[in-house]
Order: sequence, then C-alpha cells, then structure tokens
Amino acid sequence: MEKIKAILAKLPHPVRWVLTMVLGFLLLILGLIMMVTPGPGLLFIFFGLSILALEIEWARELNKQGLQGLERLVAKIKSIFRKGKSF
Repeated sequence: MEKIKAILAKLPHPVRWVLTMVLGFLLLILGLIMMVTPGPGLLFIFFGLSILALEIEWARELNKQGLQGLERLVAKIKSIFRKGKSF
C-alpha cells in the first residue's frame, strides 16, 4: 500500500484523484462480482476500499471498521485454539 501511495503522491492532484477513484471502484466492483462467482471477492473488496481510503473519508472509516472486525475475529480464533490445546 505504501508503494501505491508513494507513486500517487508524485502525480498532480486531479490525476491522482481520478486514478484512485477508477482503480478503487474497479477493485470494489470486481470484489462484489467475485462474491457470487469463484474468486477472492473479500480480498478485492478490501483492496478497493484501501485504495479509495486514500482520498475518501467514508472509505477510510469503513476500512477502519473492517480491520477492527478482522482483529476481533483473529483474536477469537486464537482463543479457541488456545483452549483446544490444553487437554
């Protein structure tokens, strides 16, 4: 993500905004399509939101909420495996 941010930072703002919107929404739409067809739909949705979050506040907030939910899920899975190992 940092590489994309560095590349976009070198571009003028209107060009950067258009590229961010096109690439972010393209990945988001592809992710939504992949939710009903074979493919890594959630991954594409996450990447699309991450790119949109560079320029749009609602995407930044949605991305933050998604990361918090993922952290809770990982913590719950870790706690389940810890309980299972103490026979």
